[in-house]
Amino acid sequence: MDRPSDALVVPIRSFVRGKARLAEVLDDVARHDLVARMAARVLDASGTLTTVVVTNDSEVATFARAHGATVIDDPGTLDGAADAGREWARARGATRVVIAHADLPHAHGLDALGATGAQRVAVLVPDRHDDGTPVLSIPVDAPFEFAYGPGSFARHCAAAAAADLEVRVLRDAALGFDIDEPADLAALDALTPCPGPTAGDTSGR
Repeated sequence: MDRPSDALVVPIRSFVRGKARLAEVLDDVARHDLVARMAARVLDASGTLTTVVVTNDSEVATFARAHGATVIDDPGTLDGAADAGREWARARGATRVVIAHADLPHAHGLDALGATGAQRVAVLVPDRHDDGTPVLSIPVDAPFEFAYGPGSFARHCAAAAAADLEVRVLRDAALGFDIDEPADLAALDALTPCPGPTAGDTSGR
């Protein structure tokens, strides 16, 4: 049964137009199928979280509802989508929100990132390059400013500190593995699915 205190937000722009940087190695059909499979993996990893997908794409909306998610409108940017999802969660009495990218082929256990509830803690999962932030978890009422794009991990650490949140960095090889470029596909098979997090890193760097 869903716990109203926790919510998962997954922005998904489109399956058809997604991952344009993979066009040199995958045709349109293959890219569509890959994006849809990764999104399904993320939604299936929601566990006990109440899930909302942020999109304006009708195909994605139908897919999301088939996976038991609520759908809300995409305001047009990733930062805006994350904020819209947070506001949706707040309006429904949630205390914590987990924001996850939809391109995580080995996503697992996302509900564990909601376990801190209303505690003044931000949990940040960096990508394997310590550059992006494929997953993060914050209390819904924190004055936290989303700042996605290249270098977002450092900006999100700073945003959490500015919001007076304790910064906890969770290094998880599976949750930190996202697919953006052909080199990511080449590395995909080398990753053992769902190895779990490394312990004790709360550096916030």
